[in-house]
Amino acid sequence: MNRIKDYEKLKFDIDRWLKDYYYFHSIKSFVVGVSGGIDSAVVSTLCAETGLPTYILTMPLHSKEENTELSDLHASKLVDKYPNVTIVNVDLSKTYDAFMDTVYEGFTINPLANANTKSRLRMVTLYQIAGSVGGIVVGTGNKVEDYGIGFYTKYGDGGVDIAPIADLYKTEVWELGKRLGVDQRIIDALPTDGLWDDDRKDEDQIGASYEQLEEAMEKGTGNAIEILEKFNRQNKHKMEPIPTFKLEKLS
Repeated sequence: MNRIKDYEKLKFDIDRWLKDYYYFHSIKSFVVGVSGGIDSAVVSTLCAETGLPTYILTMPLHSKEENTELSDLHASKLVDKYPNVTIVNVDLSKTYDAFMDTVYEGFTINPLANANTKSRLRMVTLYQIAGSVGGIVVGTGNKVEDYGIGFYTKYGDGGVDIAPIADLYKTEVWELGKRLGVDQRIIDALPTDGLWDDDRKDEDQIGASYEQLEEAMEKGTGNAIEILEKFNRQNKHKMEPIPTFKLEKLS
C-alpha cells in the first residue's frame, strides 16, 4: 500500500513537524531506541536529519546476533554522518535476568509476559536517558501496528511521547527508508520484534504479511480481514483510552 506521491515532501513535512514540536515544548533532545529494524532506522534518521540533539540507544537484551549487528551498524552510520547524534549502548541482559530471578519465585513462567517485560525494560531505559538529557522518547510504531492490530507492548514500545511514522503503512516506511539512505540489509530484513528466544518473525506471530494487513485496513478486502479484526478486537485495550469510572453529575 503506497499512498505517498512525493517522498521528498513527506521528509520535509515530518522534519518540520519534529522541529515545531521540539521548539514549542522547549525540548532539549530526541531519544530513539534502535532495534535493527526498518521502523526504528527510519525514525532515528528523521530525528538525526533535523540537526537537533539526538540520542540513539542500542539496548541488546539476549538479542539475536543479526539484530545486534544491524542496530550497531545503523547507529554507527548515523553518528558518522550527523554531528548532532550521540550513541548510547545499554546491555539489559543482566538486568532482565536479575529481574526475572526476583519476580518468578513461586510463579509459573509465561513466555508472552517475558517478551513484554523485555520491551518494558527498554521503555524504562529510554525514559531514564530522556530524563537525564531533557529529551522526549520518539516512537517507532507504524500505522498497522499502532492503529490496526495493536502489535506492540502496552507501556513498552507503546510508551512514547511522539509518533512520527504512526500514520504510515509499513510499505511506506520501507519506501521512505530507501529515500533516507537506510542500509539495504535493514530494508531487506524480515520484520521481527526480537523479543522471543526463538527466531520468530512478525508474520509468524500475526499470521499475515504487512501488505495483506494494509489491504484489509485501507480497502476492506483481501485474505487478512479476519486476522485484522481479531487482533484489533483483542488489543483494543491498548489502542483506546484507559476505561475510567465516572461519577454521575450531582443534581
